[in-house]
Amino acid sequence: MKSSFKKILLTALAILLALLIVGPFLIPIPPLENTAPVEQLADPDSQFIEINGLRVHYKRFGQAQPTFFLLHGFGASTFSWREVTAPLATYGTVIAYDRPAFGLTERPLEWQGESPYSPEAQVALLIGLVDAFGVEKAILVGNSAGGTVAIQTALQHPDRVQALILIAPAVYVGGGAPGWIRPLFQTPQMRRLGLLLVRQIQTRGLDLLYQAWHDPSRITPEIVEGYQKPLRAPNWDQALWLLTLSSRESNLAERLDELTLPVLVITGDDDRVVPTEQSIRLASDLPNAQLSVLPRCGHVPQEECPEAVLQAIAEFLPTLSE
Repeated sequence: MKSSFKKILLTALAILLALLIVGPFLIPIPPLENTAPVEQLADPDSQFIEINGLRVHYKRFGQAQPTFFLLHGFGASTFSWREVTAPLATYGTVIAYDRPAFGLTERPLEWQGESPYSPEAQVALLIGLVDAFGVEKAILVGNSAGGTVAIQTALQHPDRVQALILIAPAVYVGGGAPGWIRPLFQTPQMRRLGLLLVRQIQTRGLDLLYQAWHDPSRITPEIVEGYQKPLRAPNWDQALWLLTLSSRESNLAERLDELTLPVLVITGDDDRVVPTEQSIRLASDLPNAQLSVLPRCGHVPQEECPEAVLQAIAEFLPTLSE
């Protein structure tokens, strides 16, 4: 009796193991629909430049100094800066660009050497942009995950960054998958299922967008379309999964005391993505930071409360020359 039960149990385990190994390859992955060449998705003011072998999409406003480089968050693009780019250009040159795996920047599926989606490559890409535009010292403006890249750049290249403007930056949360789970991502089974997981942003992305606003009733169909348009770019799903594979914990919180340059931290008082308390904590943990908490505003103040963001920046800029 015991022998029969053991055989049944072993058989069940063998079947379960076979399903885990083979099952993911039996799930169909339909081709992306409604894709279009990047050139068809570009706006009239879109521009492209090759940096480190990558064709980068950007928009430029103004001509004077200083120069602001705008880094969007996860799932966003240059579109998320649309309310502040032109007004901010009254203070200098503004360059908003699409980070790798987002917007209309090239999404390579093969490369030699470092992954273009890795944290190191993203810092190198930003410095490449700074060099390409002949900027000695830049002001980096980063929202959410874009703030993470801005901080990493300031830590690695302090001589190239004049100041940081961090809008709801992801410092104490996020930063990539924990180390224990990353080997699982590398399995052939997970690499296949990963495409299905990231494609969930087509539907769940709207939930995240509504969560990012204090008052989601103000999100217009045009705003929804602006966020969804990059999801028509070829291979957007594969690139997003490659970004996931390349991500890891940043551990930035352990190095904040090294950031002695001027920093402005901006947050909404109703940020439910990167909780407001974390931005307040960040401003207190940094050696030389100012804090601006904007009322009735969520995770993307530059979209929901652009006038308040611009006012905070206008009050911060004169302190850079003191």
